[in-house]
Amino acid sequence: MAEKIFLSPKHSISLSLLSAAFLLLPILASSEPAPTPAPWPAQFHSILFINSSKGVLQVTDLWYDWPNRRNFNIIQNQLGKKLYDLEWGNGTSYYYTLDATKECRTMHFAVGILSPNWLDGANYLGQVYKDGFLCNVWEKVDFIWYYEDVATKRPVYWAFYTGQTAHVMTFEVGKVLDDPDWQAPVYCFEEAEANTDALESEFGFPAHRSLIGSVLPSIRSIV
Repeated sequence: MAEKIFLSPKHSISLSLLSAAFLLLPILASSEPAPTPAPWPAQFHSILFINSSKGVLQVTDLWYDWPNRRNFNIIQNQLGKKLYDLEWGNGTSYYYTLDATKECRTMHFAVGILSPNWLDGANYLGQVYKDGFLCNVWEKVDFIWYYEDVATKRPVYWAFYTGQTAHVMTFEVGKVLDDPDWQAPVYCFEEAEANTDALESEFGFPAHRSLIGSVLPSIRSIV
């Protein structure tokens, strides 16, 4: 059974140098071009199990809809509130709850959502086993380490320079959320300042936000 390795942002590997050399030898010796990550489907639904750098656990429903330039993260913190993170291609994001507190916060970014080819130009690192899958691994701008199943080209695991990690539990290509579900609640658009204190306490804005809404804007700005 192949020994698992973990590629951290500092490129630490839990194998001896000799074993690592043998692992990379086929890549160095091969005249074949390095594999490239599969572009994201134009639309998909994924369930992610996320562990923050501080050990905060989340289950996130990720709905990606590139044709309509929108991305939706429905985030359940362990034994905590459910947060809705609605992101649009114009850089506007709404963070809200749907409970009686009617909490909402609107944020604006200089860039929109990730395009399907956002991994173009990533640096290929080799093949490792992760979560029981043989994966190709890429790194992009020392920011994200992206693991993709060799057999199916589906994403398996993401690791970020912050220490945040995401295990991809499901990946449904072509699954689309109904249009009415993309509408932020009316209290997000009221002139009076929305109730954001509880959101900041629960989710730690602006430092602690969703996977796509927090970790990836820096990548969005360079692709």
